[in-house]
Amino acid sequence: MTFFKALVLCFFLAITMPLPTLATNHIVGDGLGWTVDSDYTTWASDKTFVVGDSLVFNYEAGWHTVDEVRESDYQSCTTRNSISTDGSGATTIPLKKAGTHYFICAVPVHCISGGMKLSVKVQDSSSSSSSSSSSSSAPSAAPSPSGKGSPSSDDTPAATTTTTTIPTIAAPSPSGKGLPSDDTPAATTTTTPTMQSASSATCISPIVAFFFIVSWILIN
Repeated sequence: MTFFKALVLCFFLAITMPLPTLATNHIVGDGLGWTVDSDYTTWASDKTFVVGDSLVFNYEAGWHTVDEVRESDYQSCTTRNSISTDGSGATTIPLKKAGTHYFICAVPVHCISGGMKLSVKVQDSSSSSSSSSSSSSAPSAAPSPSGKGSPSSDDTPAATTTTTTIPTIAAPSPSGKGLPSDDTPAATTTTTPTMQSASSATCISPIVAFFFIVSWILIN
């Protein structure tokens, strides 16, 4: 019985623990890789880089390099004070710190006119998780001018049509005899709104049911 209680407790902790953020390997340039005549600013514009992710540079060894530099060297395409450099043809750079990171090819013409320069803004993993959770929350509905929320479609009363027939008698003619205006009596239609009862189903939340089960096990 004690083992079963411990198993239930472990299961409860497992389903309530937050899932860890999975790291992403970003292939620079996607299928083109790290090469000349590419726009890496556009490539990075729609991506989110988080601490723990990695940049993967695929290129032809002996023709290009991957140098991590400071912002000033990034702007001037110089590698005199490179933070790191590699020319193996397959370079993986782990993003360990939040902030902006700068990468260029050490061949000046490749960086200056070939577009082989990349800057990525890396976010802290905790700030990325909080921003994604806040963006996923749905906005509340705006109140109506009367200060009350608009009724839902289930609360809208269904309209039923009731037809009441009222005969109409024409005014008497000058001869003193009344003539009906038409053989068919006129009909007026009135609409009476009736409230449609909304069916509701009562369900027990799985989490509440789980708490009842755990409480029963602990008591017994």
